[in-house]
Amino acid sequence: MTTLVYVLFGVFFLLLVLGAPIAISLGVAALATYLTLGENPLAFVQMAFTSVGAFPLMALPAFILAGALMEVSGISKRLVDIAEAFAGPVSGGLAAATVFACMFFGAISGSGPATTAAVGMLMIPAMSNRGYDRGYASAVTASTGGLGVVIPPSIPMVIFGISGMGLQPPSEAIAEHGTFQTLSIPKLFIAGIIPGMVIAGFILVVNYFISRKRGYCGLSEHWSMADIRTTLRRGIWSMLAPIIILGGIYSGLFTPTESAVVAIFYTLVVGIFLHKELELKPALKTLETTTWITGRVLLILFTATVFGRLLVENQVPSYIAEIMLAVTDNLYLIWAMIIGFLLFVGMFMETLAAIMILTPVLLPIMYMLGMDPVHVGIVVVCSLAIGFQTPPLGENLFVASGIGGCSVEEISLKALPFAAASITAIFVIAYFPQLSLWLPRVLGY
Repeated sequence: MTTLVYVLFGVFFLLLVLGAPIAISLGVAALATYLTLGENPLAFVQMAFTSVGAFPLMALPAFILAGALMEVSGISKRLVDIAEAFAGPVSGGLAAATVFACMFFGAISGSGPATTAAVGMLMIPAMSNRGYDRGYASAVTASTGGLGVVIPPSIPMVIFGISGMGLQPPSEAIAEHGTFQTLSIPKLFIAGIIPGMVIAGFILVVNYFISRKRGYCGLSEHWSMADIRTTLRRGIWSMLAPIIILGGIYSGLFTPTESAVVAIFYTLVVGIFLHKELELKPALKTLETTTWITGRVLLILFTATVFGRLLVENQVPSYIAEIMLAVTDNLYLIWAMIIGFLLFVGMFMETLAAIMILTPVLLPIMYMLGMDPVHVGIVVVCSLAIGFQTPPLGENLFVASGIGGCSVEEISLKALPFAAASITAIFVIAYFPQLSLWLPRVLGY
């Protein structure tokens, strides 16, 4: 097994250092390991091909397209207007409205960068006009854009579900801890609602104190019920989007994959016939964006599946679990080690790629410790989502920088308090599993 680990990880990291794309690094490392083991390389291709044929994977391009269409059909703008009306006179109210807008849009798009772009285009200029420092406005937007992958529906949760559903609990774990709850994408979606609110709550608290210190006033002297009613009336079709999508999934009316297609058709109807803002050229541009992102993700999934299968078949996760347990058997310390590792990985690796690579390693380890797979999935997704706002990868930082006109370095510095708040929230979510598991249990999952 030692030789396998050296070949698999040695080739992988060598190619990354040399600047090879992550999909190439994964594929070549897995193929080199197959040849070292003397196995037929055809099995490599068959396994990789099977990995991209999973029915739930169809939700990926559909959710990406739905989020892009909502941005150009007027839905995201109306969600922002509603958030602003509810923020009212609170200190830092416009920044708080940005947090709420990211939560609303996250309940539709499932993507961190898409949420940052859609909300940032509207909110960063608005905050700048209200006297907010442009770097701070960009930092708030980049930090809360990560809620797009925590608030359901979530593309990373779809990927975690696909990666984890094929991993059965080890027999030793079942013997020690009994049977485990099943892992499903709808269950992951439900489990993400409260953790998403917890992270948003921590960010709102930090924003409130920073805004008070800097003198960022509220949007108005007092809440206006007339304004709230007006924005709700104008945004009723936008508000219905997440209700239809999530309600359909949880009621069993359609699957997460089908819900993504429903979201596309709903957006087209609203954008063309109700808002009358969806034009042909921007709509065609969303197809280009969707094709590019989907192709990149599928190529990574193609190679990451084989990479992960090699790890599981050769019991590498069990070996890592033994090493961790030799260091400590305290569950809180183990969670701290895993969260720290995930935060580090999230800084350098794309979230979806990290989930595909790490799930086959982490999930069997957590099974051995008696952890619920749904709870593990939520912590993994939340931890890796911090990578959207931390350099050097930090996709949200680059999106916010492009919109706000500030340097990535300035935004990164001003995003540190929000990153600290989000990390604190993740430890709370990890140490209190019921925050993730209570709602699915109430709803009968």
